Amino acid sequence: MAKLVIFPPVSSARLEKVCAAAAPLTVVQAADELEAVKAVADADALFGHLTPAMLRAAGRLRWVQAPTASMEKFLFPELIASPVIVSNMQGISSDVIADHVLGFILCFAKNFHVYIRQQGQARWQMLGREANELPGYAGPGEVDPSDRAAITLADCTLGIVGLGAIGRETAKRGLAFGLRVLAVDPRAAEAPPGATLWRTDRLDEMLSVADFVVIAAPHTPQTFKLFRRERIRRMKPTAYLINVGRGAIVDLADLTAALEAGEIAGAGLDVFEIEPLPADHPLWRMPNVIVTPHCAAASPRVAERHLETLLDNLRRFVAGQPLRNVVDKTMWC
Repeated sequence: MAKLVIFPPVSSARLEKVCAAAAPLTVVQAADELEAVKAVADADALFGHLTPAMLRAAGRLRWVQAPTASMEKFLFPELIASPVIVSNMQGISSDVIADHVLGFILCFAKNFHVYIRQQGQARWQMLGREANELPGYAGPGEVDPSDRAAITLADCTLGIVGLGAIGRETAKRGLAFGLRVLAVDPRAAEAPPGATLWRTDRLDEMLSVADFVVIAAPHTPQTFKLFRRERIRRMKPTAYLINVGRGAIVDLADLTAALEAGEIAGAGLDVFEIEPLPADHPLWRMPNVIVTPHCAAASPRVAERHLETLLDNLRRFVAGQPLRNVVDKTMWC
C-alpha cells in the first residue's frame, strides 16, 4: 500500500482534507523526528520537513512536498544528490509580497517615511519648505524645492533582480504605476508585456539606471551576498534598494556602510542577513530606511493557497500527473 508521511503534524481539519486528496494512499502523521524516521522507511511521499536521518531511512521515497517556498534551509547535499523529487510552495504569496514592494516605493516617492515620523511630533513641515508654511495660492507657476522633494513614478525606472513569481507580480504593479520596468534573471523566458528582460550579466547596467532596485531572487550559491559594497555603489546615489527576497543576498555590514556614506538614497528592507535585526543595529535609526519584520508575505489568503497547492499536488501524485513547483535541486548545490 502506497504511503504518505506528514511531519510535523498538521491540524485535524487539514488532515481530513489531505486524506481525501491522497486516497488511496495511507496517511501517517509523525509527532517527532524519531516517529518520522520509522514512518518514512516504507513511504512513497512526504509532506513537511525531511531530515538527513529520515532520508537515510527512506527505502522508496519518491516525492517530498516542502511546506515553504524557500529552499536554502530545506535542501542538503544527500537530498540534492538523490532521485527524490522536491516541490515547494512557490507563488502562493507572490502578489502579497509585490504589494509590500509597492508600499515601500510609494512611501519613498511621497516621503511618507518622513511624514509619519513628523506626525509623532505634531510637526507640520513639507520637505523643501519652512515649518508651518502653507502652499501658496498663486498656482504651480514655478517648480518649488518641495516639488523636487517628491518623486514622480512615471519618471522612474524600476529594476527587478529575479523575475520569478514575486518579480513578475512586482513588474506588473510597477507598469500599472507608469514606471519603466527592467528585470534581470538567469532563466526567465519572458517578461510581462511592457517590461524588459535582461540576463544577469547586465545586472550592473540595470543598477546604473534604476531608481528603485527590488531584490526578489531566491537565496542560492549564485545570489549569496550578491550585493556587496562594490555592487551597491553601482546604483544611482538617488536610488533606493528594496529587499523582499532573502536577507543573505545583501551583505548587511556593506549595506549599512553604504547608507551611512550616502552612496544610495535609502532602503526598504523586509529581510535581513541577521534576523531578528538586533535592537542596537544602526538601520533602526536611519531616517531613510524602512524596516519591516519579515512580514511581506502576511495575508489571510496565503494559508488557503498553501493548502490548495498541497492538495493539488497530492491528487497529481496519485494520478501520476506532473507535479506543480518542482524544484531544480542543482541550483542549490
